[in-house]
Amino acid sequence: MLEAVNLSKKYGRHEALINLNLSVLPGEIFCLLGANGAGKTTTINLFLGFIRPTSGKAIINGVEVNPRGTTHQMIAYIPEVVQLYGNMSGLENLKFFSQLSGHQHTKNELAALLNKAGLKEENHKKKLSSYSKGMRQKVGIAIALSKGAQIIFMDEPTSGLDPHATNEFTSTCKELAHEGKSIFMATHDIFNAVNVGNRIGIMKEGCLVYSTETSNISADEMQALYLKTI
Repeated sequence: MLEAVNLSKKYGRHEALINLNLSVLPGEIFCLLGANGAGKTTTINLFLGFIRPTSGKAIINGVEVNPRGTTHQMIAYIPEVVQLYGNMSGLENLKFFSQLSGHQHTKNELAALLNKAGLKEENHKKKLSSYSKGMRQKVGIAIALSKGAQIIFMDEPTSGLDPHATNEFTSTCKELAHEGKSIFMATHDIFNAVNVGNRIGIMKEGCLVYSTETSNISADEMQALYLKTI
């Protein structure tokens, strides 16, 4: 579903990303660890088409990412802070953003998407201004589902979440992966990355310096390796 082939990005003399090679399969959750400035967000931005590579290719479902945005219909992006309209309800936000992407859903279908994302029905019609970060995130996931995205990019999704919300988020991600969705997650949360991911990588100074299946490493081992690496 997702592939980087010698993907590189320079800003002047600064090399933000250097010859990145990786792939993410359907139904796989790939978690990317790294300090601030390691290249995680640059990688996501290249796949989203927000910036263009200096060299190499970012490929989504066999199609190279290009300025015309032909791959946008296959992907969705959930940033660290989900930007929604506070004066609208969760249901209204979902309806608006799904229509913006060219999809028409009935009220029942929208409610079902919010339920699938883990938002309790009692909160569907409440204003976003009253939502916690975790609840906003669930609306973001519902928006991704409403457009039929096969690949979901997430940037620091568990930042600021309490343990209960993190556990709910993990369960939702695993359910989406079970349905064949691919998830690419940039995070600092080592323990959740090992818990939720199928594979995990560590970036340093624009390079992917380590990658493994999470079944091969414990959270404590990953933390020790991460601290040693960065």
